[in-house]
Amino acid sequence: MKLRTRRALALAGSAVALSVALTGCSALNGILGGGSGDADRDEETGQVTESSNIDIFSLKVGDCKMASATGMIQDADVVPCDEMHDEEVYYEFKMEDGEFSEEAVDAATEECVGDAFTSFVGLTFDESVLEVYPITPTEQTWNELNDRVIQCVISDPAGQVDVSLKGAAR
Repeated sequence: MKLRTRRALALAGSAVALSVALTGCSALNGILGGGSGDADRDEETGQVTESSNIDIFSLKVGDCKMASATGMIQDADVVPCDEMHDEEVYYEFKMEDGEFSEEAVDAATEECVGDAFTSFVGLTFDESVLEVYPITPTEQTWNELNDRVIQCVISDPAGQVDVSLKGAAR
């Protein structure tokens, strides 16, 4: 793996892990206490049809969202992908059960810049100008909510877009 890949994932993973860790209690309270729920979605495609603030655990592959103003990840402002947005969830996968390991989670995030990225964008991560970060389980969500899902989020460093980055080939 090239330095760009390691550095991008290490920085993004650390920032996301810290953000989620700092908001773990709020996220848990939102889930257990009702939270903001899910967005209005098209019944056939599952795509967001109206801008909404949703609980982070309601975020799905294909959702386009705004970047968090605070860097804290406890909820997400999702919008239809044909509206201006900062980021898009393009892939997710589930880790195997077992004891929580930050090292295992960090290693698993490399899947975000592998075949899933290439299939989605049309170029390898190293050929692309697009950026990626993972949303990962924390020790608290792993143990208390059986959270094993890693979501891969893509963005364009040039700014907001009003289309999906699927097939962007840049």
